Amino acid sequence: MSTENPTLPLAVLDFVGIEHGETPAQALEGAAEVAQAVERAGFGRYWVSEHHNMRSLACSAPEILIAALAGRTERIRVGAAGIMLPNHSPFKVAEVFRTLLALHPGRIDLGLGRAPGTDPLTAHVLRRGASVDVASDFPGQVAELLSFLGEGFAEGHPYAPLVAAPVVEDRPEVFMLGSSGYGPQFAAANGLAAVFAHHMSPEIAVEVLQRYRREFQPGEGMAGMRAEPHSAISVLTYASDDPDDVLEFEAGWALTMRNLGRGIREPIRPEEVTTFARSPEFAAMRRAGEHLDPRMVTGTATDVVAGLRDLQERAQADEVVLVTPSLDRTRRIASLSAVAEEWRAAA
Repeated sequence: MSTENPTLPLAVLDFVGIEHGETPAQALEGAAEVAQAVERAGFGRYWVSEHHNMRSLACSAPEILIAALAGRTERIRVGAAGIMLPNHSPFKVAEVFRTLLALHPGRIDLGLGRAPGTDPLTAHVLRRGASVDVASDFPGQVAELLSFLGEGFAEGHPYAPLVAAPVVEDRPEVFMLGSSGYGPQFAAANGLAAVFAHHMSPEIAVEVLQRYRREFQPGEGMAGMRAEPHSAISVLTYASDDPDDVLEFEAGWALTMRNLGRGIREPIRPEEVTTFARSPEFAAMRRAGEHLDPRMVTGTATDVVAGLRDLQERAQADEVVLVTPSLDRTRRIASLSAVAEEWRAAA
């Protein structure tokens, strides 16, 4: 990247929303447009999530999206935040991400989560009906994956003869995701980078990431392990000089959360967001802080960057991951670009 536009400690987490009236193909093309825009703006990473059984999202296969998005960009790191490991075989995940590394060396990130990324019935189908004890199985799954991505297993291990092909020297940057204390605590104990979902659990984000840094134990000998702690915090963010735009972003998220609670998984109509943003019900929600403060950092770009930097400093995070769903893509790109410009100006 040029010296005029150096990489910023900023990333994007994209749910790859399907806007009302568009096709999945248009949504996926839109994701490429967002990735290209934030690369131009100087973001360091562009991540896609893993969600299932959602008509409003096009991110059920993040590994395929990563390949496509990396092919449409040049420098930005592209990855999953994350791969929900209980839904997958660690061996297969290693094969997929080694293939991605062979295609795009030095640009692939692998975030790992233990949630299903969906409802219980869909999780049952994804796991072929197998009874999974995530609490006890997850640490072993992670250890298997890191071994397959690295030097393999010790002699005598049942999996020692196996090779996750194609064999490449490159390794993905590995992040442990979390919206509770478990993920960062697991990362600290195992020498891994941590990402905390402030956009899901804002009330504990700062404390959990501070604890991660205090308790970090250097890792060695396995893929993804680090000698020093490294953390990121993901935050619902929207920047605009237009207060009505900000209001609609907040209303869009509140509607999304309300619909999910009611089992509605369809794209939201823009006029529904506009009407709801100006409704007495939403005004009451804002006063009560429901689905909003302290979950969001919104306002002008100057105010947003000040809020993000304050949160980053308090959480002792190395990077900030912007989460900007629920609005049309043009406004989302404008917000992300404005934050990057202001971040650079405030440095």
